[in-house]
Amino acid sequence: MTVPVVVNTVQSRKLAAVAREAAPDEVASAWGPAVGKVWELIRSRPGLWAGGHNIFVYHQTKEPGAPLLCEFGVEVTGTFEAVGEVYASETPEGEAAVAVHRGPYEQMNEAYRAIDEWMASNHREPAGHSWEIYGDPTPDPGNTETTIVCLLKARS
Repeated sequence: MTVPVVVNTVQSRKLAAVAREAAPDEVASAWGPAVGKVWELIRSRPGLWAGGHNIFVYHQTKEPGAPLLCEFGVEVTGTFEAVGEVYASETPEGEAAVAVHRGPYEQMNEAYRAIDEWMASNHREPAGHSWEIYGDPTPDPGNTETTIVCLLKARS
């Protein structure tokens, strides 16, 4: 199945986040404890969360094989003073390639591959930041939506 890719101008989204460095194959085991700390803070602050989604931001390094800087976060209503490891952050803004993955998380690589193919065929380059916006879980994992956003370098 081909995942459609669209170009959107995305606005920043406010997050409560915890940072971790992780190799791409370690992200699956790193996010749970990190986002758990975020939810612990959110539950203690009425009004900070108003239905926002989990959003995981990845900042790529220029060194091949280097770990990613990951921000495991939850969309919140505003900024706040850092508490322990949880701090206020934002997603980047600008022109981005966007794909919506429908199905189990283990198959999200299809959406990433579609974005990579779109960038290659449209002579576009990533700006080094991507993020995943997790939709609400569904009883059937095949119906769960995750939006993949890849910030694009400005055209020269």
